[in-house]
Amino acid sequence: MKIQIKPLVINLAVSLGTGGLSALGSMNAMKTYGELNQPPLAPPAIVFPIVWTVLFLLMGISAYLICIRPSPYQIRALVTYGISLVFNFLWSILFFNASLFLFAFFWLIALWILIIVTIFLYHKIYPKAAWLQIPYLLWVTFAGYLNFMIYLLN
Repeated sequence: MKIQIKPLVINLAVSLGTGGLSALGSMNAMKTYGELNQPPLAPPAIVFPIVWTVLFLLMGISAYLICIRPSPYQIRALVTYGISLVFNFLWSILFFNASLFLFAFFWLIALWILIIVTIFLYHKIYPKAAWLQIPYLLWVTFAGYLNFMIYLLN
């Protein structure tokens, strides 16, 4: 299979751009995170930008693989993915900027459901693209634990 550069670049730009805008929108996130009472298993703040960069790369590649495979599920899959990116972007603002920890937790549950639906739809089109979403689902699951525990501890 030949790599289609333009769709790949667009999908990587969308995913990494979402992550970059989210980071800009919550500039004091690492400071805020450090000031909160932390639950067991809470990683150091430096872990988050590294993990999220890898996840956004995987999401972009996964979306690219869906974009280049025509399917009756393609539009629905990409729209669901796009909505999940919006939810992802807004979560950090709700959590870090607004300190709405409980609301952010429920928002994260909605994101988790969107990721599962995206995986399901991607799998119908190209299973390898769905598998690239699994680390994202696992990390958001872990983020849910952190989010809820921070709510309880703060």
